[in-house]
Amino acid sequence: MGSTSGHTNEGLGRRDVIKRSAALGLITVPTMSFLSACASSDSGTDDSVKKGKTSAKNPLGVNETAALDVVIFDGGFGQQYAIDAEKKYNEAFPKAPKVKHTATQKIQSQLQPRFNGGTPPDLIDNSGAEQMDMGVLVGKKQLLDLTPLMDAPSIDDPSKKVRDTLRPGVLEMGQFDGDPVWIMYYAYTVYGVWYSQTALDNLDAQYPETWDDMLALCEKAKKKGIAGWTYAGKYPYYLPFSLYPFIAKIGGREVLDKIDNLEPNAWKDPAVKAAFEAYYELYKKGYILKGTPGMTHIQSQTAWTKGKALFIPNGSWVENEAAPTTPKDFKMMVAAPSSLDASDKMPFGTIWASGGEPFVVPAKAKNPEGGMEQLRIMLSEESSKNFTKQVKSLSAFNGGTDGLTLSTAMQSGVDALKKAGDNVVNPRLQDWYVKLQKEQIGVAGIGEMMAGRATPAEAIQKIQAFADAAAKDQSIKHYKHQ
Repeated sequence: MGSTSGHTNEGLGRRDVIKRSAALGLITVPTMSFLSACASSDSGTDDSVKKGKTSAKNPLGVNETAALDVVIFDGGFGQQYAIDAEKKYNEAFPKAPKVKHTATQKIQSQLQPRFNGGTPPDLIDNSGAEQMDMGVLVGKKQLLDLTPLMDAPSIDDPSKKVRDTLRPGVLEMGQFDGDPVWIMYYAYTVYGVWYSQTALDNLDAQYPETWDDMLALCEKAKKKGIAGWTYAGKYPYYLPFSLYPFIAKIGGREVLDKIDNLEPNAWKDPAVKAAFEAYYELYKKGYILKGTPGMTHIQSQTAWTKGKALFIPNGSWVENEAAPTTPKDFKMMVAAPSSLDASDKMPFGTIWASGGEPFVVPAKAKNPEGGMEQLRIMLSEESSKNFTKQVKSLSAFNGGTDGLTLSTAMQSGVDALKKAGDNVVNPRLQDWYVKLQKEQIGVAGIGEMMAGRATPAEAIQKIQAFADAAAKDQSIKHYKHQ
């Protein structure tokens, strides 16, 4: 990822002036303990289809007459891109039945019984609020190693392996320990602070590159009856999409690595304290849209596209997901977190970008070769371009934008990646420890702080306790940056 640059201690005043207050509040969230049941069953029968013969056209040895069962998360990216790729599969294997396609937002609810019964689908887009815990699935050996797919020839250029056609970092994201690749992240997501350039133009403003400028702009907007920020209050684990790279920018990427590794006192790092206090200041100064803590991601995005708030932390799927309410002249953009002050260890432009929309092939899939072949088709230039045109997002395929006219949102994402260069961070909590990231850090920690029910110090103490408990929990598999 490249080295970080050091700075002098000039400008430390930003940390000194931020105050903290408010009482600690607690909320109750449902547990995800059923995931371990979902991922540990040994029931079911071995009725896998017989593997087919390998050839130049069929390098993975797909059984040409076997059925293929695909389940897609019907969220921000919809499902048409997958349906189109499935048609390509049926063209390649005309003797096979039409691909069985299921789209749902209830991944866990619908697939738990199938995992328990030993009859999971052949390919799953494991995404959304009901995403199955990747760390648990990998730890319980419920996923197929996708290395054969990675080593297979790519569809566009057989002289290249699939692994050589992926964007930087995508392959590594699918690895947990060592070389096996358990997950194929199909989308390439740029996380950050999203805004409307039109809204900023109306305030005669540019995106604030410093936190002082951010607060000044929020104050200016407030006087016009516009909130500075909103976020998915019911799912406050969206906040880290801009908060985590902010922490890395302040203290260096090693701070996030220590957090991912569940190291003792990782959350008590001064960079975390500074970042939390800065975000808490948004609440204290009244720059958060009223009612935000009770909003879903859709409600907060809709308030944002209607001009009720300037900024929202999100991922690049937001363009497609918010399309129904986005005005034509909105000029949606994304930017990296503002600088806190001159002592930040990483430069402005430091951003979080990584693979998104995780696809997995269950270890007990009946037609695992078919599941991998479907992914190989999706990682062709044709399917990649179709994905980008349909859902306004980059794919994991390193290319696929030539000849396409990009929206302002997509172009800003491409520009942000170019500006970041090596200063791209990729925190792993959300795929290593889903419960810790979403329920505990997100909802019970950061969410409570941003709603004013906990101070930064209280939120940090609470989150550190959650992380310590996860580190000691022998029922879950632990992962570390290699």
